[in-house]
Amino acid sequence: MSTHPWILGLTGGIGSGKSAVAQHFIDLGVHLVDADHAARWVVEPGKPALAKIAGHFGSDVLQADGQLDRTALRNRIFADADERRWLEALLHPLIGQEIIQYLARAESPYAILVSPLLVESGQHRLTQRILVVDAPEQLQVERTMVRDQSSNEQVQAILRAQASREERLRHAHDVLLNDRDLHWLQTEVERLHSYYLTLRGGQI
Repeated sequence: MSTHPWILGLTGGIGSGKSAVAQHFIDLGVHLVDADHAARWVVEPGKPALAKIAGHFGSDVLQADGQLDRTALRNRIFADADERRWLEALLHPLIGQEIIQYLARAESPYAILVSPLLVESGQHRLTQRILVVDAPEQLQVERTMVRDQSSNEQVQAILRAQASREERLRHAHDVLLNDRDLHWLQTEVERLHSYYLTLRGGQI
């Protein structure tokens, strides 16, 4: 059997239960990288990306200790699509490199890339197969409002910035509809894991 693991892309909209699914795959021994973590690594102090961001947006996107002030930056790019595109053009290639290096260290038969923006960012091109965690939109909103103590309007704004459900589902090889309890969800993850272990290169 080839020692080179194939890559499963795991995505889902905000509040879909993607994190719970990812955690259960980790518990089953699957090597997993979270694109959000990679996105944090590339903007740590001392990394070239942080200096470029500060040069472009000004020092008000930095905290007093030199770390990136994510909230300030998020407010700037949410309000201005051109600024968001500038930031994405800078960060996406760097995040991609971090992800590839991390996935290359996997020792499980397959590895997982978790990304809320798997489809939008083009990161799905790093994967051989895509699993979408799906949930009815009303459930996504309710879960997120409870988890983040955020308003309905804030959640709706995030939903609009993410790919539509239809767009995500169009890319999916597998869909896990998460509209029941955690035990059921974990059972489904175990079923998928068993199936994925039989695949070579992510395909049948």
